[in-house]
Amino acid sequence: MDRRKYLKTLAVSTAGAGLLFQACKPEEKKEVVEAPKGLTIDRYAAEQVREQKLAAEKFFDEHEMKTITVLSDIIIPKDEISGSASEAGVPDFIEFIVKDMPDYQTPLRGGIKWLDVQSMKRFNADFVSCSAEQQIEIVDDIAYPEQAKPEMKQGVAFFNTMRDLTACGFFTSKIGIKDLGYVGNKPNQWDGVPQDVLDQYGLKYDDRTLEISVKFDNA
Repeated sequence: MDRRKYLKTLAVSTAGAGLLFQACKPEEKKEVVEAPKGLTIDRYAAEQVREQKLAAEKFFDEHEMKTITVLSDIIIPKDEISGSASEAGVPDFIEFIVKDMPDYQTPLRGGIKWLDVQSMKRFNADFVSCSAEQQIEIVDDIAYPEQAKPEMKQGVAFFNTMRDLTACGFFTSKIGIKDLGYVGNKPNQWDGVPQDVLDQYGLKYDDRTLEISVKFDNA
């Protein structure tokens, strides 16, 4: 299974879905807040203050962060194209998300505990202390919902959440965006649909389109 290709598809449809802040209610009076000095992110002042506050807080303990790091790197490992999930900052992203969206806190903390209980039962060690082969053995039991046994239901739910958050964090990072090959709009530098895409769908430009519309303009 090409997990990276699957996760790219997942990321395109879900990335950023959980990152929007709740808008103020119309009847609420908006308080004027001065933005913290040193922050350059594109946010309103009140949002910057909130993000700075959340960044200063800590939810996961050291062991939980190690578990998240190991698991996220199993989901998106380093390969010849790009770095791993942890190299893209996914663990810190998940730490921020659980503070920003507290509904994730119990499922993730409970899921980490479930993972350690399973590891202790099978290998007499917590998940991060198991060998890579032992870790994969447990992950394989919960990574494929349609194949998972009923008693793995809690683990499946936890892994699904971790997989979604890992994909979202990775493919919205600098490393992940580069991995996707997304370059965004470049004014005056569009030279048409790439040839490999045209070939894939059996399409080609006619001479008039090539002459009038598809040009590389250095102006």
